[in-house]
This record gives sequence, structure tokens and C-alpha cells, in this order.
Amino acid sequence: MQFTVVSGELAAQDVDAVVVNLFSGVDKPDGATGAIDAAIGNTITALIEAGEITGRSGELTVIHTLGEAYSGNGAYSGFAPKRVVVAGLGKADKFDLDDVRTVSATTVRRLRNLGVKSAATVIHGAGAVGIEPGDAAEAMVEGAILGLYKFDKYKSKKQSGDDDAEDDKTLESLAIVEPDTAGVADVEAGVTRAIAFADAAALARDLVNEPPNVMTPTKLAEEAERVAGAADGLSITILERADAEKMGMGAFLGVAQGSREPLKIIRIDYGGDARHADNNLWLIGKGITFDSGGLSLKTSSGMETMKSDMAGGASVIAAIQAIAVIGPKINVTALCLATENMPGGGAQRVSDVVTAMSGMTIEVLNTDAEGRLTLADALAYARENGASRMVDVATLTGGIVTALGRGNSGAFSNDDDLVDALIAAGARRGEPIWRLPLDDVSKRQNRSKIADIKNTGGRPAHATTGAHFIGEFAGDTPWVHLDIAATAMTDSLSGWRTPGATGVPTRTLIQLVIDLAK
Repeated sequence: MQFTVVSGELAAQDVDAVVVNLFSGVDKPDGATGAIDAAIGNTITALIEAGEITGRSGELTVIHTLGEAYSGNGAYSGFAPKRVVVAGLGKADKFDLDDVRTVSATTVRRLRNLGVKSAATVIHGAGAVGIEPGDAAEAMVEGAILGLYKFDKYKSKKQSGDDDAEDDKTLESLAIVEPDTAGVADVEAGVTRAIAFADAAALARDLVNEPPNVMTPTKLAEEAERVAGAADGLSITILERADAEKMGMGAFLGVAQGSREPLKIIRIDYGGDARHADNNLWLIGKGITFDSGGLSLKTSSGMETMKSDMAGGASVIAAIQAIAVIGPKINVTALCLATENMPGGGAQRVSDVVTAMSGMTIEVLNTDAEGRLTLADALAYARENGASRMVDVATLTGGIVTALGRGNSGAFSNDDDLVDALIAAGARRGEPIWRLPLDDVSKRQNRSKIADIKNTGGRPAHATTGAHFIGEFAGDTPWVHLDIAATAMTDSLSGWRTPGATGVPTRTLIQLVIDLAK
């Protein structure tokens, strides 16, 4: 879809539909909505009085105006658009940027389903509730791109009941109307930022949604190479099994030994502040492209979404794509150790003891607790290569779903400033994060009788003991562990989240980098 920013009156736009908005509790619309209302004979006011338009969140009302371009005899003289869509915003005192994304996503889907090719819209929430027009426009475009996302490349034909099964409908253009000429530059900047953020999130969704026979470690490395090759300022290094062996990555190698697919160590570097090497952040993503559980085999139903076990790796690869476009003054490294976790004849056994790159020995009591083993060597590699701050992202535990449900990712950290910055970044991008404690009691659950540590602390405090394990390899380097097992995938359509991979926390990571670079 093409986005443009125009200055002028909404009613003058020669498009298939115009979009206006209304907060709940408003009896007489004003501003751009009021101008459109006046242009169509106060129809919006009449529908408010009739109780047909309430302004509640999620409400969409389509008014067919049959503009002058329609058969040459529109219902309202001088009014070009064929339709007016009134989007309910809900209560003004609760409206925020994520509501902007949600309204935009639901509205563009409705426009697409109506067969609208071109539309123009007001900027939802701009000015009325303290949201700057540039920020509101940014959220609108994010919502539009993510809300229209679909992954159906493997469907040879559409089936009855599918969205848009009857037609291949496409919303081709959306004009964002800013009445104040002086504000156009800020709105355009917001649109540019939004495209970088949303395209990165869509890339992460694509990587995760691919079937695991396609998205192997080798394919993930190829996609990372494509990302690095397409952007200025990125360099990439791909390391192989021999490199992992040479570095002593026994924890990672143990996970990989059951698969016929070759492991890959994917590193992408962005040098935004080359003169200050220590001004850096490492984004480290879990990259298990399929997780069977190994010899601690999952149930069949438990494997159905395990192609998503590389969602952390996908998010850091996608995030650095946008970081290169935006150009913040900070050095960023995206690191993903990619492999499958399979129960082959050479697979890691329960009760094996492996030695991590750091020299720490690990008793493996559950081969399905493989993500933390991979991250152990990833964090050790990052620290050895000069990491000043680290954020690891992983679909690590079902325990985080039990603890927090599906609404929040879980964060654990040894550094208040870094985790607070991450939480703030998530809040800005509509990807909520909740911090959980790293307490001494649960840490003791990881003690091993025969090695330095064991890779499972049992069911109690499962998410926390997983974080404790990873924290052993962070040492005193400022670090956050982000468990996205609850938020990486969704079964349902809700606002800008479409069924399948969500792309979380790609946009949060980009925002964190921007914030740390200030």
C-alpha cells in the first residue's frame, strides 16, 4: 500500500472513501469529522441522535455518499468521496497510541473488504488527547501495515470462509490528511518511521510463519544475509559447527547434535557509533527453528507451534534491518545461534554433562530445556566480544504463559535502568512487558549435585529458574532476558495482531535502540 501525506480538506479528496473518527459521548462532531458531517447534510449527527453511531471503541459505520465521481450524480453536491467511514475511538481519557494502531488496523481491513482502492483519513487522536500528529500518524501507518498482514503463500487456491476468499481485494493507497501545512513535515517523518518499524515486524512474522522444513537454520542464515546485503551500514558473519567447536560452545553443540540440519551462528553488526566501541547493545535471539523437545519429546499437539521457537532470533534479525534504516548513534549487534532440537540417534541424552563456552559445566536433565543452553553460549560469546549491554529474546517457557497469560512478555534483569528502558519501549509500541523477580530461593532450584548447574529447576517458578540459568552467563554485564513464549504467536485476530506470528518484540527492540542512542 502507498502512503501519502497531504495538506488540505478531507472532503476535497478524490478517493473511494474518507475516514473520520468520533470519541464516545460526543453529541455533535467538530473538527474534520464536523466538516465532513456538514458536507453530507449532518448525516453523522443524525445517526448519533438515532443511536446508530456511539463512538465506542471498535465501532465502524459506513455511510454511502455516492460521490460525484459515482455515475456523475452524487448525493451531496461537491462531495467527491463515495463513502464515509466513521471510526469509534472509545473514551478520550483512555485513548493512547496503541488504540491508534488498533483503530487503523480494523479500519483498513474494513476498507479492503469493501473493495476500496483509495482512501483518505484524518489522523486519529492527534491533538485531542495530547498525542502529537507525527506520533499519531506513525501509529496509524504501523497499524495499517500490520493489520493487513496475511501469510497465505502456500495456499494454491482460496477456500470458502477465508478472508477475502471471493476476491483478491487490495487497498492500494491511503492519504493521511494534515490540515496544518506547518505540520506536514512531522507527519511525513512519522510515516517514514512507521514503515521501517512495521516492515521489520512483518519480516519477523514472515520468518516465524514459514514452515520448519523451509525455515531451517541454513535458510534463516540466508535471510539474515539478504537483510544485511540490502541495508547500508550492516555487516554479517555466519559461523559453522567447526567454529562452535573451536570456541568450546558445548551447550549449543549438545542441542544441535540430534539434527541432520547444520547449525548456524548468525551475527549482524551495525556500527552507528564506530568511534565509541563500548556504546553498544547486543540483541540475542533464541534460534531453535523447530523444537521437538529432543529425547524429552513433546506431545504431538505441543509441537504444533514449535516452528515459532526461533521467534526471538527472527525479531533481532528483523530489528536490525530497521535500525540500519533509522540510523541511531549506537553500535548494535544481532546474534542468533540457530539449530533444530531433534531426537535423532545422536541426540543429547538426559543426564549428559556439557561444558559451555564460559567453562561452566551443565547437567542436562531435560533436553526440552534447550533454549537456555543455546543462550548460555550466545551470552558468553557476546561478553567475550565486548558486549556492554545485552537483551536476550526467547520463547523460553510455558511457565511465563501460566504466570502472565497472553497479554505481556516477561522480563528478568540484573540492571534496573536497562529493563526500565525496555519496558518503556514496549509500552510505546503496544507490546507490554512485565518484570518478574530473580529471587535467591528459586535460584537454588538450579543447583546440580554433579555439575556447576543443571538446566531445569523443575516446575515451580519455571520461567524464573530459566531466567536464573541464563543469568549465570550474563555475569555482571547489564542484561535483560525477555520471555516471549506467551506473545510470539496468536490464534485470533485482534487489532494489529493477525493470526500466526505477531512479530513481538521486534518494534520494542528498535525503540529501545533509539531510546538508548539519545
